[in-house]
Amino acid sequence: MINREALFCSATEDYRNPPEPDEDQDVLLRFRTGKDNAQHVYYVEDGAEVEIDKADSDELFDYYEYEITVGSDCVLYHFKVVNGQDSCIYNRLGVTDDDRSCFDFAIIPGFHTPDWAKGAVMYQIFVDRFCNGDESNDVRTCEYVYIGRPVNRVEDWGKNPTTMDVGCFYGGDLKGVWEKLDYIQGLGVEVIYLNPIFVSPSNHKYDIQDYEHVDPHFGVIVEDKDGLVAADAVDNGNAEKYVVRTASPRNLEASDRFFAEFVEEIHRRGMKVILDGVFNHCGSFNKWLDGEEIYARQGGYEPGAFLSKDSPYRSFFQFYDEKDSAWPRNKTYDGWWGHDTLPKLNYESSPMLVEYILDIARRWVSPPFNVDGWRLDVAADLGHTAEYNHEFWRKFRAAVKEVNPDALILAEHYGDPGPWLEGDQWDSVMNYDAFMEPLTWFLTGMEKHSDSFSGELLGNGENFFNAMRYHMSRMQPSSILTAMNELSNHDHSRFLTRTNGVVGRIGTVGADAANRGVKVCVLREAVMVQMTWPGAPTVYYGDEAGVCGWTDPDSRRTYPWGHEDLELIEFHRYMIRIHKALPVLRSGAVKELLAGRNVIAYGRMLGKYQAVVAVNNNAQERELELPVWQLGITGEISLARLMLTTEEGYNVGGLRYPVQNGILKLKLPAYSAALFATYADEFFPVVASVEPVEPAAEKK
Repeated sequence: MINREALFCSATEDYRNPPEPDEDQDVLLRFRTGKDNAQHVYYVEDGAEVEIDKADSDELFDYYEYEITVGSDCVLYHFKVVNGQDSCIYNRLGVTDDDRSCFDFAIIPGFHTPDWAKGAVMYQIFVDRFCNGDESNDVRTCEYVYIGRPVNRVEDWGKNPTTMDVGCFYGGDLKGVWEKLDYIQGLGVEVIYLNPIFVSPSNHKYDIQDYEHVDPHFGVIVEDKDGLVAADAVDNGNAEKYVVRTASPRNLEASDRFFAEFVEEIHRRGMKVILDGVFNHCGSFNKWLDGEEIYARQGGYEPGAFLSKDSPYRSFFQFYDEKDSAWPRNKTYDGWWGHDTLPKLNYESSPMLVEYILDIARRWVSPPFNVDGWRLDVAADLGHTAEYNHEFWRKFRAAVKEVNPDALILAEHYGDPGPWLEGDQWDSVMNYDAFMEPLTWFLTGMEKHSDSFSGELLGNGENFFNAMRYHMSRMQPSSILTAMNELSNHDHSRFLTRTNGVVGRIGTVGADAANRGVKVCVLREAVMVQMTWPGAPTVYYGDEAGVCGWTDPDSRRTYPWGHEDLELIEFHRYMIRIHKALPVLRSGAVKELLAGRNVIAYGRMLGKYQAVVAVNNNAQERELELPVWQLGITGEISLARLMLTTEEGYNVGGLRYPVQNGILKLKLPAYSAALFATYADEFFPVVASVEPVEPAAEKK
């Protein structure tokens, strides 16, 4: 019989060398079996089987090798193992009977993702809620009308958002982020991802008013003016202050200069910056449409398509009524999901729009701004057909990589991202399907918006691994390593709130309920997985400080400066430090070790290094026996425990654990997680040894 637990292959450098080959390059493939446990091993490509030879062996395994030369086309392959009458195949799902090519290992010649992004620790900032560094640029109450009512400046930084939050401003800005760079750098962050910063009337800024400039409310206001709207105003006829602030060339140029200096300072500190690109739709305030007549009042701008049929931007939008009589103030434009505040951009009918947006894509990743990548909002929605969507993103990738080959292109996406991850469009995605959702279901039983609870998925370790395997199989290996692995973000409830197991939103149960019954110990378990699973662990500002919140808008609470959970912050610092120190956690292969009720364990492998992670989400202590031999760990190799989280806190003392006959025996306390590593003393001090765990006596 084939020892299926011994079989292994991945697309990491141990099993594919080089892991990201170029066209016409030789690639050495490796496959692992149990020692003397396979009579035949076959490399299978496009239905053709080629028997491959054993190249090496060690105490536990045999290693088979096969060299191929890739051309320009994608190579799909898997392995077949035969031992007597027993046979099986091995593909991206692992050992399986499913030999469909969609689960094959894939090589896309020439597809590279930036090395700096692989396993990088990212930090997402919703700028208005992070830190107010310059009160002079704050949005003023009644500065303008947005969605039918005057906007509001929130005076109390600690006040929770309301259900109609989109027009409420707390004053966070880029200077505030700059002032907190010591804090961010001290966490160990390597990449700062900013929610949109371009001129926009909302606090979230996903309704862009001007793609060419940083919003002066986030940047610098050097020219100002009186002129607020009335408290009962319904239009912007008197919004003179807003007109000058957002359309004055002096303010726009000063804000852009400030941003360039801001990025330069981040780069000086050894960190990188990713901007949010909203290219499916813009906002009704946008200067191309000018639905609020901001630019008509400012003067010096071409007429917007809302006001004139002869506008040079007329083709940027789809108007359902094109009769001359529909202008001026033609309200029949296509809005994304029917929202007239979010006009959908009409790429197919406007080559000028396409080139304009490609210029924007180039502009911000080029000098003097030198941003390091784009996060693409609702990227799969862009355009009116799937065919055009892919065509546009191919052009976008070519434009960005031409001026900045090392820029990251990462998309917001729900569902199968495979068609966009073929080397000619996106680099990676925000990892909902292959990280946030499976982990949330396992640890909390909650849907990521806190909209539903599943007792079947809570603690279901088998479902966790099955979901991870399947969704990771839809991504390229280099895309997995650069994927944003988030627990929370601006669109979903805070993970800490999900730990209370309560279904709710701010409008149904109130903001205070998001704080009640939460389990910080479960959040620590989640962070353990976040910092040890393949991908780029991405912390949503405030998660590390204990911020709670229901889904949008409540998840956009302010950072609690002066009221932080300092112990939780320190825990994040330790976990980030460990993640960055161990190469195996950045780029190693992953292998399931144990899937039980409220228990999971897995390993990472890279060269001689291995790491082991075990999570006990039970309310009771559990004794576990982990088959670490599957990672190549024998009795001659000891494991050091580098982190133990518990119900009460955490322990970072390095303790050496014995491995007996390839098994790691340990007792895990209630609601805990532990991280072990081989050769840990190369990176951290290991101070003592632990006595072997004896099996618990059977009850009679």
